[in-house]
Amino acid sequence: MKKLIILLTAIIFLASAVFAGGKQEAKKEEGKIGGTVSVLTVWGGNELEIFKNMVKPFEERTGIKVEHEGTRDIEAVLTTRVKAGNPPDIAGLPGPGQMAQFAKEGKLVDLSTFLDMEQMKKDYAQSWIDLGTVNGKLVGIFIKAAIKGPIWYNPKALKAEGISIPKTWDEMMAISKKLVSQGKTPWAIGLESGAASGWAGTDWLEDIMLRTAGPEKYMEWYKGKLAWTSPEVKKAWQMWGEIVANDKMVYGGRQYVLSTNFGQAFAPLFSNPPQAYFHHQATFIQGFIMKQFPNLKPVEDFNFFGFPAINPKYSKAVEAAGDLFGMFNDTPQARALMKYLTSAEAQSYWVKAKAGLSPNRSVPISDYPDELLKNAGKILSGSEIVVFDASDMMPSSMNQAFWAAVMKYVQNPDKLDSILADLEKVRKEAY
Repeated sequence: MKKLIILLTAIIFLASAVFAGGKQEAKKEEGKIGGTVSVLTVWGGNELEIFKNMVKPFEERTGIKVEHEGTRDIEAVLTTRVKAGNPPDIAGLPGPGQMAQFAKEGKLVDLSTFLDMEQMKKDYAQSWIDLGTVNGKLVGIFIKAAIKGPIWYNPKALKAEGISIPKTWDEMMAISKKLVSQGKTPWAIGLESGAASGWAGTDWLEDIMLRTAGPEKYMEWYKGKLAWTSPEVKKAWQMWGEIVANDKMVYGGRQYVLSTNFGQAFAPLFSNPPQAYFHHQATFIQGFIMKQFPNLKPVEDFNFFGFPAINPKYSKAVEAAGDLFGMFNDTPQARALMKYLTSAEAQSYWVKAKAGLSPNRSVPISDYPDELLKNAGKILSGSEIVVFDASDMMPSSMNQAFWAAVMKYVQNPDKLDSILADLEKVRKEAY
């Protein structure tokens, strides 16, 4: 009997050891989730290349295949697929405005149910978390950011013309008018962007609106509480019109502005001799410049200055934007990718490729490869007033109408009053 008990004990021990070993093996394979995760974005070209490089180590570690789908009309594609009950697992949302709409319809997963929120609050400033929160639920995360408003220039071209960096709007306009009087073209602008054509013009108007009407009116505007026909809004369009509505001010004239893609619009600054001297675009454009002109050196061959002050009261104001991601299908693969996208490891890929700033504060400054990006980070951190891109905060129908209105205005600047009246009609329906 005693021998039998000893034998049974040995068998149980061996079985336990085998089971424990199996558990250890399972634990070793825990990181290998396998399967696929679908991702819908607007990215193509340089940005898509960076994204693929970014997810490669994630795929290798987890065994998850990231299936990317790109579209230039993400708003329409995403809306159609969500309504049809066939959304992607994860998508780059077309701004906090549409994110909020999807969230209110119960289409987005609450990310706080699986993300480490203590770590998120260490890595992200509260403002970024707030922008991704709807009704107390975190439904969107920013994986890269940009500062809107920088004016890009060719330092050697400005030096040859004896031009100093303008500190105010009036100084910048005086320089622009002087160049025109000499038979030269001051500005290079391109507004084409597929179904989103016109968005680059909204950035101009937002920068002017912020620095003339101030942050409170700016927020009233995107929240639908300020009429498009108000004096504050009309003034912003008129000030921008001093540049874009004057064919002598813009390279190629207004038709060129309407037909040129935003991702190539800076090119006239770097021809020899230069065909234009200034270009307004967010910090992300550095990656596009380097891709098209790989021999140019930051600071030496191209640089930027912050959008000049208009009202001194708002001289330290800045407009920011970012790429916002949400999750539509709650799967282990989607959860794993969202966790990775919030990490400093993932976001450093955008920083190192000069394609964006990181909203994750754990990305070290040493990852920023040149002085331009470091300066952009300093502008963002040193600003006293920070607002988010207004058009991205508007409801989808208002945002699309805004884009279209920009194109209409450049085509027919004399019709500003009727354009603003049409936008006002959309406002009354959209909010």
